[in-house]
Amino acid sequence: MSTKVLISGASIAGPALAHWLGRYGFEVTVVELAPALRGGGQDVDFRGRTHLTVLERMGVLDELRALDTGGSPMTFVDADGRQLLHLPAEFAGGDLEVPRGELAQLLYRHSSTRAEYVFGDTITALDETPSGVRVSFRRGESREFDLVIGADGLHSTVRRLAFGPAEDYVRHLGYYAATWQLPNTLGLPTGSVGLNVPGRLMSVGAGHRDRSRAGAFCLFASPELRYDRHDPAQQKALIRGAFAGLGWRVPQLLESLDAAPELYFDSISRADVPAWSTGRTALIGDAACGATIGGMGTGTAVVAAYVLAGELARARGDHRTAFARYEKLLRGYAQGCQKGGDRTGPFLAPRTPRGLRFRNALLNRRWALDKMLELGTQVSSVELPDYEAELSGRSGATR
Repeated sequence: MSTKVLISGASIAGPALAHWLGRYGFEVTVVELAPALRGGGQDVDFRGRTHLTVLERMGVLDELRALDTGGSPMTFVDADGRQLLHLPAEFAGGDLEVPRGELAQLLYRHSSTRAEYVFGDTITALDETPSGVRVSFRRGESREFDLVIGADGLHSTVRRLAFGPAEDYVRHLGYYAATWQLPNTLGLPTGSVGLNVPGRLMSVGAGHRDRSRAGAFCLFASPELRYDRHDPAQQKALIRGAFAGLGWRVPQLLESLDAAPELYFDSISRADVPAWSTGRTALIGDAACGATIGGMGTGTAVVAAYVLAGELARARGDHRTAFARYEKLLRGYAQGCQKGGDRTGPFLAPRTPRGLRFRNALLNRRWALDKMLELGTQVSSVELPDYEAELSGRSGATR
């Protein structure tokens, strides 16, 4: 009888894990609180040979190359629209950059033939038994699974139920960020142009696929705020308050909030869990070792899904052995990638005029840009087993 695995979360890590587990013959169910796959969001990137090798082994690399945006250049301006700093497309885009929503759709298509997806529901309780985990749901009837995997992000429900409250593991890094879509009535180019003042960034750029649409992104320094994560009206009020009084295109962008079809708003935070598993429950992606922005979370999630599924297949479903090997192989790698998230807020919106001047002066030098790109590729590399080759009687590795 095949091992029954419940995955919480259908963003990136969840469908990637479902793809591999289904491929190895596990019986997989994915539960997602949202009523459907989430669209929108910022473009996401993959860097280095490790990321690309895993995508190739998944069989999705060619499809993703067809979606490649080519990268998104970033320009920072002052209140009069004068350029302060320009970062080329490869700085943010890595080796491959794709729209987050299209990546999610692709991973869903590749996994849904081997996995059951349940949308509009969430886990409310986990009760481990000698033979499995009894799972209660908000809407559906309770069910028993052999294993439960939390792929539900920084605010993980599985982590809260199985490991403890978020405040034990999630640390606020001093900034908040938001994205939303709007009509491109300003004739914007692709990439982004943003107003930078101490502690704040408001940027906008046209979409790569549909030039009639644009995407806004803002980031601001703030102590930790109390608000309802499921109330867009509260979040829009916080954004308006943070950017009140600024010129350039900021008033127009704030006005566009009312008609935004979907708003992403969250703190820039990081999760650090001392052990990624407890009993029959494990964490993957941002739930285990994540950063909201800048921590290479998408690439790390895809790599982690490959390793966790491979170790479960290698151990023939022995979760104790598989979970231990998974964490031993990836913890150092994930933590190295995660450190980038600590620097995202201070990099995009330094808190002082002096900090802004220093960043602009440094990164207007090509050698500094090249060094940062080189370091990013080094951090995103790790040696990985070739699980399918091993399971078919061969062995191999990649970096």
